[in-house]
Amino acid sequence: MNHPLTDVPVIVAWGAGVDSTAMLIEVIGRGERIDMVLFADTGAEKPETYLFIPIFRAWLADRGVPSEIVRYVPRRFKNWPAYRTLTENLVTNGTLPSIAFGRGTCSLKWKVAPQHAWARTWPPAIAAWARGDKVVKLIGYDCGPADDRRYAEVRDLDDPLYLHRYPLREWGWTRADCIARIARAGLPGPPKSACFFCTAAKPDEVRSLPRAQLREIVLIEARAGPRLRTVEGLWRKTVLGRRGAEPRPGSMTAFIRAEGLLDSAEIDAIIAAAPRSLTRWQAAVSEGVAADAARPEMARWMTVFDAFAGTPDRIDGAPGLYAGLRRPH
Repeated sequence: MNHPLTDVPVIVAWGAGVDSTAMLIEVIGRGERIDMVLFADTGAEKPETYLFIPIFRAWLADRGVPSEIVRYVPRRFKNWPAYRTLTENLVTNGTLPSIAFGRGTCSLKWKVAPQHAWARTWPPAIAAWARGDKVVKLIGYDCGPADDRRYAEVRDLDDPLYLHRYPLREWGWTRADCIARIARAGLPGPPKSACFFCTAAKPDEVRSLPRAQLREIVLIEARAGPRLRTVEGLWRKTVLGRRGAEPRPGSMTAFIRAEGLLDSAEIDAIIAAAPRSLTRWQAAVSEGVAADAARPEMARWMTVFDAFAGTPDRIDGAPGLYAGLRRPH
């Protein structure tokens, strides 16, 4: 038996960006019920996003709206060591995000799937599905051209578990409306919600990244480089600058070098030394670990890389990197 819409649980898929944040503010302002707000953390968000998340979660909590941070939990690994973030996934496997190859986006694996995995254990959702109802999920697509295209791809989909609702489109709101609503609420404007190495990033977004994330971009492309055949890098293909677009290479590393965002010698050193260090460490992990040591995860090597990226020739000798491992010959 189907219950009235007001009786079914309501989840908000919050991306910590402008649209979904404004949607939440306005829905709450209109007195509509929200049972849970979910943010799926890829582990590769921009620094500004990680600063904004606790600010807005506190704003939600002050209004009695619960929120949770969920994460994709890998179970099976193509390559070792085990990874826990999207960045670690790319570096471990030596590849680029799927969007760089024109195969859709990473959102299904790293955003949608962990939210659904959480909902499957949530009693209100379990009860709704048991009685044949759908859980209402609010999604922040605005009325701008970009979201018009995204909405066109999903509007006719019949999800057996969720009833998707798009409040911003119901209200006719554009991104400008969303920015204005956040300002009226007295909250800081959130950054664009995306991974720092996203193929859809604009040149100015790369220019604004901290050195640590610029170095990780160089590492990602250096690891994937030997396997690339159809794309130049994270930006796929060179843009010549026609029709008003800003010219840029297909490789973010080439852009970082050309713009002087990192010193060329540092870039060259990362490309030459870091993949080799990682390969040696992966070999050590695959050989086995000491009887009293747990198998290390990719986070260990990434921590060392972040600490020594400025002097990548020192990564292999970094303290603790091979602790508990049989050093390869």
